[in-house]
Amino acid sequence: MLGALTLASAVENTGVAAIIAGGIEQLLNGSSPYLAFVAIFVLTLLLTELITNSAAAALIFPIAYNIALGLGVDPIPFVMAVAFAASGSFISPYGYQTNVMVYNAGNYQLTDFVKFGLPVSIVYSATVLLMIPLVFPF
Repeated sequence: MLGALTLASAVENTGVAAIIAGGIEQLLNGSSPYLAFVAIFVLTLLLTELITNSAAAALIFPIAYNIALGLGVDPIPFVMAVAFAASGSFISPYGYQTNVMVYNAGNYQLTDFVKFGLPVSIVYSATVLLMIPLVFPF
């Protein structure tokens, strides 16, 4: 966790977050802020399946914040997307500590997590992507 926070701080302080955010803004090329919002959510969700949730949030937060500022919209929906996506590790046992504990104690296979976690992740993602912009408009 400390390593992720240090790396996130370095990403922000060196300007790498602004460079990445600028690249993503150019890639989206004037698209709606909602598309950038979805991209941040999906990127964080994928990252949290590979590393811990707090590390994923720490790494993506400065990028999401800079994208929102670059688009001239309220950063709160982007921050909430990072928070919810980082907490949505249902597909792999590695994104959250209790998943690892259950994975080892129950002698589960990775396919078990994918089989049961993928539908949960899809419903969770759809709900979050619909509700955040309603509660926290751009």
